[in-house]
Amino acid sequence: MGKYVVRKKENGASFNLVAGNGEVIGVSEFYTSENNCLNGIESVRRNAPEANVEDQTIAGYETLKHPKFEIFKDKRGEFRFRLRAKNGEIILASEGYTAKASCKNGIDSVVRNSDSPVVYREE
Repeated sequence: MGKYVVRKKENGASFNLVAGNGEVIGVSEFYTSENNCLNGIESVRRNAPEANVEDQTIAGYETLKHPKFEIFKDKRGEFRFRLRAKNGEIILASEGYTAKASCKNGIDSVVRNSDSPVVYREE
């Protein structure tokens, strides 16, 4: 089972969703408070299981409604995904993948691990 690793700092907090094998699946933005960070985790838990996948690397892709995972290519040509909540806000973003299949596996891992427990790591 995975876990949400919350990192608190003086001016706020952020989290990583980490798979059972220790690999980081996705990272959050930096929140101005711990409470907002925990709300971000709850948003991933609520939205990831019902989110559709919009593959923006395909010409003429269909724009889907939120919540959704968006697959896209970054400036280096790597595949990435981001999870958008029902309100359109980005709540989780991935690392770069060289293969689209690996990116899709990352999305599957977010869905499987979305109900993971929260742990804290001191900075």
